[in-house]
Amino acid sequence: MTQATAPLIDPFARAISYLRVSVTDRCDFRCVYCMAENMTFLPKADLLTLEELDRMCSAFVRMGVEKLRITGGEPLVRKGIMTFFRAMSRHLDSGALKELTLTTNGSQLAKYATELAECGVRRINVSLDTLDPDKFARITRWGRLPQVLDGIAAAQAAGLRVKINAVALKGFNEDEQFSITDWCAQNGHDLTWIEVMPMGDLGNENRLDQYWSLKDLRARYAERFALTDLTERSGGPARYVRIEETGQKIGFITPLTHNFCESCNRVRLTCTGELYMCLGQEDMADLRAPLRSSVGDAALEAAIRTAISHKPKGHDFDYSRTGVTGKMTRHMSHTGG
Repeated sequence: MTQATAPLIDPFARAISYLRVSVTDRCDFRCVYCMAENMTFLPKADLLTLEELDRMCSAFVRMGVEKLRITGGEPLVRKGIMTFFRAMSRHLDSGALKELTLTTNGSQLAKYATELAECGVRRINVSLDTLDPDKFARITRWGRLPQVLDGIAAAQAAGLRVKINAVALKGFNEDEQFSITDWCAQNGHDLTWIEVMPMGDLGNENRLDQYWSLKDLRARYAERFALTDLTERSGGPARYVRIEETGQKIGFITPLTHNFCESCNRVRLTCTGELYMCLGQEDMADLRAPLRSSVGDAALEAAIRTAISHKPKGHDFDYSRTGVTGKMTRHMSHTGG
């Protein structure tokens, strides 16, 4: 095995096999926990071109990345994005890439679901925090619930498996825990709840006020249903239970009440070529410079290896009763979830 083909191993002996790639910082929603309503977006020249994204991701695939998740902002608002998905499908065809997937708000799925399936995408995550149209409009600021539900239906019709990601927000969707769960069961969707993370300066949004511990949410499930803990992992940080009464799988992503860093196998690439080794740390490596400095990939691959050698053991997110520590100043939309 040469240095060029050696797998990516971080300082804590974790193999890095999962890359999350933000292809744009733009979005057609303005979800209150993700970005401010009046965002200043990056100039186009700062973004990696679709060809550069192809070259960057292909380097990671050569170095052992087997799962590629495309994120944003909203990835499907990037002009020409299906060109990139078609390019990545060749790595599925070769067997080097085991999974190509994306996280989306669902707004563009009616337009792109069939083409995504043709590119080899088999399952997608859709962010959906409420089934109430008025509350949906309020939390997304610009979104319309019927458009998203139509997109989800189109994805199912195209043969894509849909997992719903719901951010647990105190005082917002606590009363919908079981209605969202029932709706997912009726439509064949898995469901994962996510604790709100202290990222971004969103003005009036108070993270501590929003924080709803998934320990409490899980306890509410246990009062109503028989739960079985599952050992399976999806390649991400979620821990799963099965509701015995319905056979439904429920996931919990708990960066705060249960730190999942010990098994972290992923890194995040921004649309400008910054590689974040940890969602909850500010350390990052600039990969755009070595990418653009030469036509070959030797400098890029060396920069990737150096970056992985600095991957930290974990994040420092924490909520106490009086405040938030480990807070990140960058918006979630900057890193891509």
